Amino acid sequence: MSVDGSLIPLLREVNDLKRVRAASFDGTLAARGFKRAWARLVAGDSPTTVALRETALAVAAARLGGIDRAMLVRSGLDDEAATDVLRAGFDAVAGCLDPMLTAGLRGHLAEYDAAAAQPPAFADDLERQPRAGATRPGYPRLMLEPPESHADHCFITAVSAVLVSPAYGADPTFPFLAGLCHHFHNAILPDSGFAGEVLLGDHLEPIMRKLTAEVTATLPDHLVTACGHARALLPDAASPEAKAFHTADVIDRVLQMDHYARAASFELRHALEEMELVHEGPLLEFQSGVLRAVGLTR
Repeated sequence: MSVDGSLIPLLREVNDLKRVRAASFDGTLAARGFKRAWARLVAGDSPTTVALRETALAVAAARLGGIDRAMLVRSGLDDEAATDVLRAGFDAVAGCLDPMLTAGLRGHLAEYDAAAAQPPAFADDLERQPRAGATRPGYPRLMLEPPESHADHCFITAVSAVLVSPAYGADPTFPFLAGLCHHFHNAILPDSGFAGEVLLGDHLEPIMRKLTAEVTATLPDHLVTACGHARALLPDAASPEAKAFHTADVIDRVLQMDHYARAASFELRHALEEMELVHEGPLLEFQSGVLRAVGLTR
């Protein structure tokens, strides 16, 4: 079994959660999910529950953005109606998913919002730490704006690992947790990419071990053990779970570059023609006439 291209459209939309924001919270939806996941893990929720809940919410948010249960209830919907909206968002993009995974994820959309919990300090540090982007030894850094954060990358890798796990017959729990914890060292170490790693040379591995141990030591004992099992997936792609993690990691890195490429090639016609920026409604004729009159369209 292996992953195929059918998941890429959904993974691309999930990747965009690195760039979706809302006035009700700081940072991106991806960074918010990263901190919420760690808060719930530290509070005692099982890694499996957190993995499925956060993945379900991320899939729903691919189309709903910042419209979550709390916002829907705040706006007057009861819990049943809010669940219906979340499931509609989920169903809009989930047709490519494994049916058993779909059923498991969809069930978590009916859960009440968990009580607020404080994420560990390293979660905030990883949100502040920017990713290096594409670097190559011996060449200048390729600067692409805005940079993603390590919280963004880790969360989307974690969620994507759950989504690809059925392709390998993998249990999604440890691939998800590996996504959350595979850059622990970057909570402290600034990211200079592959070029920086090469320059560190033989110092790289001991530095990473030391800093990873410092971050891991801040976790409760049960999470130290769980993260140890998850990080055992990092060195190779031998097991189904390791394949799921490494598939998610490399796809996320490439989709991030694909985002920059698509943004750079954006043309106004994409918004007007493909995305119907001026769309059907009682004002369509008037608004289209205004745009023609001022020369913005023909």
